[in-house]
Amino acid sequence: QVQLVESGGGLVQTGGSLRLSCAASGHTFSDYATAWFRQAPGKEREFAAGINRISTNTYYGDSVKGRFTISRDNAKNTVNLQMNNLKPEDTAVYYCAASAVIRVASRWPSNYTYWGQGTQVTVSS
Repeated sequence: QVQLVESGGGLVQTGGSLRLSCAASGHTFSDYATAWFRQAPGKEREFAAGINRISTNTYYGDSVKGRFTISRDNAKNTVNLQMNNLKPEDTAVYYCAASAVIRVASRWPSNYTYWGQGTQVTVSS
């Protein structure tokens, strides 16, 4: 079992940047495919970015492609999400997710077993 704790959220103006971090503990982090999802009020949870167990491939949702970058450091048990050129529509709670079942990061929340508590990102116009 793995525990996930997100950090780095906050308030930023349109066009600004934030870097989210997810710290994992409790198990060998390289055994888990990981992803970032986000959920705005009244909307379904949306896939933002995913990365395979050993960082061979990354995946992005269409709405963040070209602006967000996911990375991981298995030695430090962390996965990060660099968010640039932020827009008001990026406002949401961002969640880190992990799965030991899948090797390739998935866009579907149901494929992930472990979730962090979320961190709020607010982009002002």
